[in-house]
Amino acid sequence: MSLAPLRLMLKPAQLRLILEIADTGQLQQAALTCGLTQPAASRMLAETERQLGAALFLRQPKGMSPTEIGLNVLRRAGVILHEMQAMAADVSALSDGLAGSVHVGAVTGPAVDYLVAAIREVKQHAPEADVTVDVMPSRELLTHLTAGEMDFVLARILPDFDSRDFVIHPMRDEEVTFLVRTGHPLVGPEVVGFGDLSGREWIMQQRGAPIRQATLEAFAAEGLPEPRNVVNSPSLLFTLSYLAQSDAIAPLSAEVAQLLTGPSVGARFRRLAIDRDIRVPPYYMLNLRRRPLSPLAQRLKATVIQKVSRQDTEEPEIRAQTDWS
Repeated sequence: MSLAPLRLMLKPAQLRLILEIADTGQLQQAALTCGLTQPAASRMLAETERQLGAALFLRQPKGMSPTEIGLNVLRRAGVILHEMQAMAADVSALSDGLAGSVHVGAVTGPAVDYLVAAIREVKQHAPEADVTVDVMPSRELLTHLTAGEMDFVLARILPDFDSRDFVIHPMRDEEVTFLVRTGHPLVGPEVVGFGDLSGREWIMQQRGAPIRQATLEAFAAEGLPEPRNVVNSPSLLFTLSYLAQSDAIAPLSAEVAQLLTGPSVGARFRRLAIDRDIRVPPYYMLNLRRRPLSPLAQRLKATVIQKVSRQDTEEPEIRAQTDWS
């Protein structure tokens, strides 16, 4: 006759006790290891055998040895206890933001700077965390976010999206830098005026992209028409390849330019020294109000915000030390 299901609901303490008895062969030693008195361990073993409806150990003068049924129960007890311990560890890690998955997106500037740094910091404490990052224009990012396909994004708020749907954290604007290949005719210590730039070849993002728009507005502010010799591409990889093989100029975010020209990458590109500060409207940290963030997403979001705040504090000194040649 089969046992009622409730009779088979053994507790972790019971599983640990019978495993210790099998390991030591002594009830007293097993009780000590499990933090029990010998009478309490004896009562727990008796209750376990009552629940299972069979003796698990033979009581012998020199110790205790498993019965045939006991051997079968012990094999499963070890697996069950291990899975329960693993489950508890998984729940703890997920609750502490040290495991799980997170899907985020960003426009290019913050993606290559703050987001990379934040992910590296989080992964130091949570190496098994599954992190997915997409880099794309704000419109695509907001579309994915509102569809519930991303946890949070670093993007600009567009008028055709209802900002009331988002939890909004202000971040910062982007500085535009003009990047060229090493050996470009305009590279040098002298500041380059916009009059020297308008007749040059350019490779830019598609019309309407914030960096391109800010660049064209800079030409207009100087009373100059926009460049006419332009290759259009949203692809950063294609842009860099085109720059490397031509005398074209590309307007890019300062974060991207710093990555490419800095010591970590050291690509053969240079930033032009120009006589105007060009800024793109600010981007924001956005997540959906109706979708609570997981502990891992909360940890990553907080780390990104911390990185941006720290950069804002350090930026005046960094700018003073920047070599634009």
